[in-house]
Amino acid sequence: MKLPRASGILLHVTSLPGRGGIGALGPEARRFVDFLAASGQRYWQILPLGPTGWGHSPYQSLSAFAGNPLWLSLEVLVEEGLLAPSDLADAPAFPQDRVDYERVSAFKEPLLRRSFERFRSGPFRARSKEWEAFREGQRAWLADWGLFVALKGLHGGAAWTWWEGEVARRLPAALGSARRRLADEILYHEYLQYQFFRQWQALKAYAGSRGISMVGDVPIYVAHDSVDVWSHPGLFSLDERGSPTLVAGVPPDYFSSTGQRWGNPLYRWDALASSGYAWWVERLRTALALVDVVVLDHFRGFEAYWEVPATAPTAVEGRWVKGPGARFFEAVQNGLGVKDLPFIVEDLGVITPEVEALRDRFGLPGMRVLQFAFDGDPQNSHLPHNYPRSCVVYTGTHNNDTTAGWFSGLSLPRGKGVQETGQHALRYLGLEASDGRIHQHLARLALASVADLAMIPLQDLLGLGSEARMNRPGVAEGNWGWRYRPELLTAGLKERLRQLTYLYGRGL
Repeated sequence: MKLPRASGILLHVTSLPGRGGIGALGPEARRFVDFLAASGQRYWQILPLGPTGWGHSPYQSLSAFAGNPLWLSLEVLVEEGLLAPSDLADAPAFPQDRVDYERVSAFKEPLLRRSFERFRSGPFRARSKEWEAFREGQRAWLADWGLFVALKGLHGGAAWTWWEGEVARRLPAALGSARRRLADEILYHEYLQYQFFRQWQALKAYAGSRGISMVGDVPIYVAHDSVDVWSHPGLFSLDERGSPTLVAGVPPDYFSSTGQRWGNPLYRWDALASSGYAWWVERLRTALALVDVVVLDHFRGFEAYWEVPATAPTAVEGRWVKGPGARFFEAVQNGLGVKDLPFIVEDLGVITPEVEALRDRFGLPGMRVLQFAFDGDPQNSHLPHNYPRSCVVYTGTHNNDTTAGWFSGLSLPRGKGVQETGQHALRYLGLEASDGRIHQHLARLALASVADLAMIPLQDLLGLGSEARMNRPGVAEGNWGWRYRPELLTAGLKERLRQLTYLYGRGL
C-alpha cells in the first residue's frame, strides 16, 4: 500500500468526551473530526471497534465483526425520535477524564432498550426495509452474534464453556430452542448492531467529507469467550470441552521479562487454509467497510507465532511456530479482489528477515516508534535517519506510556541503561537538558521524518503524563479508560499543529 505524505492522530473512540460517560459516535466525534481537519490532519486512527468483555480491552472483544454498542450516541437517538430529550435529563455526573464502565452500562442499557421498543412501534416502520436489508446483509455473523449475547445474558455473563452442554456444543435442536425462547432478546442485540453500523457509517461519511480517512485496528487473535470461537470451534486449538490447548503470546521483551501470555486460543491454520481463509477474508471485508485502512496487529504472527501451552503460567515456555505466510495474503488479495492491500502492519517486537520479506513482498508499510529509538545504537531501526519512506512513525502507541510519562520515568533511579536512554534522546534532539517539552520535540521529529505517515497519540499532542496512559501490558485491570476534556483542544494547539503539519509537507 502506498500512503501519501500525511499525518494524523491516534485516539480511541472510548476517549472522546461527552455526557454519556464514554466516547460516542455523535456530536463530540464530529467535533474531533473538525479539529483534525482544521489542524491539517488527514487520518484518524482508532483501536478495535468490537464490544468488550472483562477488562474492557478492545483486543479481547466478544466479536470480531460486531461494534461496541456502548458507543451509540444517545443524542443521535434523540435526533431520530427514538429517545425523548427528557430521557437524558437524569444523566449522572460521570467523570470527565476516565470511563466508569459499570456506571456507563447501567445508565445506557435501559435507554437503548427504550429506543428499541420505540423503533418497533408504528412511526418507524418506514425503516423496515433498511432494517431487514441490514440483517440480511450481515447475516453471516449477525445471527450468531444475537444468539450468543442473548445466551450470555441468560447465563449471567458466564463464558460459553460454562453453558449447558448442548448449547455450548451448538447442537442444532438446542440452538433452535434457544432462538425461539430468546427471540426478542436476539432481535434487540441485532438492533444495537444496526444502530452502530448506521451511526458509524454516518461518522465515516462526515470524516470523508472533511478529508479525513479512518484507520482501524484488526487484532490477529480473538478472545476465547467470543462468538467467533463458540460458532467456529474447528478453527481454533481447543479440547473436547472447548477450552484452549494452545494460547497466544510473545516471548520476553521490552514490556515484560516473562513475556506476555495473552491467553487467546491459537488458530488451526490448516483448517483455515482448507476454506481459502474464508473466515479471515470476511473479517477483513467487514473491517474495510468501516474504515479506510486496516492496521494488522501483531503482523509477525502471520510469519511465525509464539505458541504457549494453555497450562503454562507465563509465556516463557512457548516456542516459535511457522504461520500461514504469503499464502494467507494471496488468499486475502483474491478474496477481496484487490492487489494493493490497504493494510499497515504492526511489525514490532522480535522481527526477523523472514517477517520483513513477507511485509515487503506485499508492499505493506510497517511501524516505527520513537520511544524505542534511543538505546545508543545508531543502527536502531526506530531512529528517523534509518527510516524507509514506506512506514508509519509514532511517538508512542497505546501500549506505551505517554511520551511525557515515558521521559519522566527515564530520570528515575532504575539503572544506568534507563538513564542513558534519556540522555541519548536529548543528544539526538540537540538539547543540552530537558526543557519539559519532550512531547513537542518528538512530535516534530516524527513530522519531519521521511516516513510517509506520522501518527501522534492525542495524549502526546497534549503533553499529558502517565495518568493518561491507555494500556499497561500485562496488567489486567485499570486500562482503556482515559478520556480527554474538550477544553484541551484549544485554538492555539490547533494552530501549532497546523503550522508544523504544513511546514513538513504533510498538509493538503
